[in-house]
Amino acid sequence: MAPAITLAAEAPKLSAANTGFMLICSALVLLMTPGLAFFYGGMVRVKSTLNMLMMSFVSIGIVTILWVLYGFSLAFGSSNGFIGFNSDWLGMSNVGLTELWDGYTIPIFVFMVFQMMFAVITPALISGAIADRVKFSAWSLFVALWLTVVYVPVAHWVWGADGWAFKLGVIDFAGGTAVHINAGAGALGVILVIGKRVGFKKDPMRPHSLPLVMLGAGLLWFGWFGFNAGSWLGNDDGVGALMFVNTQVATAAAMLAWLAYEKIRHGAFTTLGAASGAVAGLVAITPSGGAVSPLGAIAVGVIAGVACAAAVGLKYKFGYDDSLDVVGVHMVGGIAGSLLIGFFATGKGQSTATGVFYGDHSFTQLWKQFAGVGAVLGYSLVASAVLAFLLDKTIGMRVTEDEEVSGIDQAEHAETAYDFSGAGGGSAKVAVAAAAESKKVDA
Repeated sequence: MAPAITLAAEAPKLSAANTGFMLICSALVLLMTPGLAFFYGGMVRVKSTLNMLMMSFVSIGIVTILWVLYGFSLAFGSSNGFIGFNSDWLGMSNVGLTELWDGYTIPIFVFMVFQMMFAVITPALISGAIADRVKFSAWSLFVALWLTVVYVPVAHWVWGADGWAFKLGVIDFAGGTAVHINAGAGALGVILVIGKRVGFKKDPMRPHSLPLVMLGAGLLWFGWFGFNAGSWLGNDDGVGALMFVNTQVATAAAMLAWLAYEKIRHGAFTTLGAASGAVAGLVAITPSGGAVSPLGAIAVGVIAGVACAAAVGLKYKFGYDDSLDVVGVHMVGGIAGSLLIGFFATGKGQSTATGVFYGDHSFTQLWKQFAGVGAVLGYSLVASAVLAFLLDKTIGMRVTEDEEVSGIDQAEHAETAYDFSGAGGGSAKVAVAAAAESKKVDA
């Protein structure tokens, strides 16, 4: 009998379908940052609208360049458990057009640009916590430093092939730790350094445009499908489809849970609550959606919706000024979603790891999740506070009190979001003339 012939496993080949799918997902994730800009822009007072938009948009510019120059190399290159390095990826000048990401059927360029969009939105999330009061130049420098010192190492821990959290078995499908806990803890670190807005707890600081908030939330919800489903880097085995379904299910559940909570607690169903609840669900399902079933996704959404709705009020109790509830939604939602994997993981999705409710009575996965959550939260909180402190003591983080009161848009950008000077008809002109005449009489 002739000896058996063992064939080596066929090397992956570039898949046009997966490549196209991932390029579309990358574009969807990019859309989330303008969506975030609208979401935050509507939540601030009218005098801060443009500044809020610009804080997100400048993140696109700064992070894109730094990611190509060195960010991707340090985050996803192989070196050690804490930081990566690959000299060929510095500037992306030594990467072939069809050179594949290791073990997958998409080019390195595609994986790089997909991860770039994650890196873009993560520091932009922090901007909501420091609305109304930070110099645009200081914010821009903070984004560059935070990407380098905080985001890049954490991304390597969680997603790098030799990252310590990845090797430990911490599950984070699309960024519960690396994106949301990272940004939420970073936001808390910064606001503890720079302090409160003028008039915090005294002046009304209501959203100036709830339609803008709802538009932003809708764009975030839409783009999040690329954020989550795309993180499987292909569409061959159904896991990406599971994540897509769970993203929708958990978001809907969290929105309804938030609305129910605020109706019971405050007596009304608010549009801001609906938008915030949806975002809380999106945050919580981001780490867990590949590990839980759709029924588990409902549980994740409900728990996150209630937990985040309750958490946003803590800033008044503890006295930290988280302007747009980044800590309450992103940090708390990220913690909830990451830890709930330890309870609801079925072992039939992205991995065979199971949670407490599916047979893991030794709490193995739950302890791993605690390790990942605790490490990212602690590192980001401390490192972000140190960066903010250094910037505040050198170039200064805050605008002057007069500039904050009169409006940061005019002070930092020499513009205003809305110009009504030429919008009135006859009655408006009469009103303006009457007001001017009244001032003359008073004088």
